[in-house]
Amino acid sequence: MHLLLDTHLVVWAMGSPERLPAGLTEMLEDPLNTPVFSVASLWELVIKQALGRPDFNVQPAVLRRALLDGDWQELAIEARHALAVAQLPPLHRDPFDRLLLAQAASEGLLLITADTQLASYPGPVRFMAATAM
Repeated sequence: MHLLLDTHLVVWAMGSPERLPAGLTEMLEDPLNTPVFSVASLWELVIKQALGRPDFNVQPAVLRRALLDGDWQELAIEARHALAVAQLPPLHRDPFDRLLLAQAASEGLLLITADTQLASYPGPVRFMAATAM
């Protein structure tokens, strides 16, 4: 199964694996699963870093290199992904999360998130509660 992680989970997987939801580490280590990250997550990191958001304090280029070195697949943003966002009901306002869900639906991926609002969408999304810190 191809697992697309939301931005926070991607960051935690590479820098704070102890924060990952219970069971996600095992899913990522399962050789039958392929971890995937979206270019949308890198874009989100660049923008939110420029805004000074402390919860996005990571170097996107370094993160990308670590993901690729860890055999994660990179998912580019295509026009069909952007257009698929229009088909989503307005349950969540975050444009990056909506794009991730549209990508998952378009590509047949399972989107894994710790965001309850994003997980309220129907379709290929699974909520996994983040580990308390």
